[in-house]
Amino acid sequence: MPRPIRRQALVTKPIVTDVAVIGAGLIGAGAALALRRAGFQVVLVDRDVAGAKASGVNFGGVRRQGRGLAQLPLAQRAHRIWPRLRELIGTDGEYVRSGHLKVARTTADLDALRAYKERTAAFDLGLEIIEGREFRRRFPAFGPDIIGGSFCPEDGQANPRLVAPAYGHAAARAGARLLQGGRVLGASALGERFLIDIEGGTQVVADYVVNAAGSWGGEVAAWFGDRVPLVVKFPTMAVTEPLPPLVSVSIGVEGGGFYGRQVARGNVVMGGGFGDALPDDRSRPGRPAMDALARNAPQVLPALARAHIIRFWSGREGYFADKNPAVGFSPHAPRLLHAFGFSGAGFQISPAVGEMLAEMIRGLPCPEYTNAFAVDRFATAPPATGDTA
Repeated sequence: MPRPIRRQALVTKPIVTDVAVIGAGLIGAGAALALRRAGFQVVLVDRDVAGAKASGVNFGGVRRQGRGLAQLPLAQRAHRIWPRLRELIGTDGEYVRSGHLKVARTTADLDALRAYKERTAAFDLGLEIIEGREFRRRFPAFGPDIIGGSFCPEDGQANPRLVAPAYGHAAARAGARLLQGGRVLGASALGERFLIDIEGGTQVVADYVVNAAGSWGGEVAAWFGDRVPLVVKFPTMAVTEPLPPLVSVSIGVEGGGFYGRQVARGNVVMGGGFGDALPDDRSRPGRPAMDALARNAPQVLPALARAHIIRFWSGREGYFADKNPAVGFSPHAPRLLHAFGFSGAGFQISPAVGEMLAEMIRGLPCPEYTNAFAVDRFATAPPATGDTA
């Protein structure tokens, strides 16, 4: 059953709309924009400002390489959207198809990359395995421990601090009502509709609700009886001072531990490991993660050994063990549509997910959807928690 509303003194009459979207990050704002383009009335609600949470503070990798097979149809659809950002949201978000290189430290790593290339052959990612002298010729900046890698030439990178808020503002320009700075306190059924209570006294009545609440998505889902094993983690990232050109591609490491990219200004954005929770839903970089990043970065790119790090930061993200998000209609509350838990890899596929959510509400076929995303795949799962393990 939906969570009872925590009643407050009303400041205004309820806002009546077709769709209420909880969360104005990339997923929620993308859905709001697509719904407005389809003629729906939309209210977009965020506890902070549009794009301020995980959508706006993530690493900025726009990659298909490394995703599970279930996500690749969405990733391919998003790949066609990214070059159109300027016409969709008014900025290109510094998006470039720089290429994505997933590097290997051992022959076993290279074998794993070759196996991934074979498994994903039907998706035509253009993967190229490079090793030995050819790898050194093309990528001389890497350390001696890196023996090769898998290169996806059309993957790339963008600036999340530009892209994420731009989606929210584009939805507002298209006619969505953007309510910022108020937490959703609860929701309840109102006949066949939903009544949503927002901090400060605002209420929204909607035919449909989209739960795009990010790391809080599990809590919202639990209000309606949808219990999912979402784990909240806090990715730790850093950026260096501007450096001479080192590498033009976005970098990942087979087996994890480090990811990085150098932007046009010369700064190297990088990450690895997780931080810690703070009161009031905030987070900070973790000391162990910062220490590990300081060790790992020069092993991948030796020039980073003497680089000054000018800022560390952390975001807040929801993770599922299978790395797939929870996307789809609630099995307990008709017209409630979930989309959260993108496990640190939602940035690239977000534009396609937003469009797909709008199509699901419209009752259109969604060929990119798979049961691997279904909310009820966690039928026996415990309630969502805020554990950082």
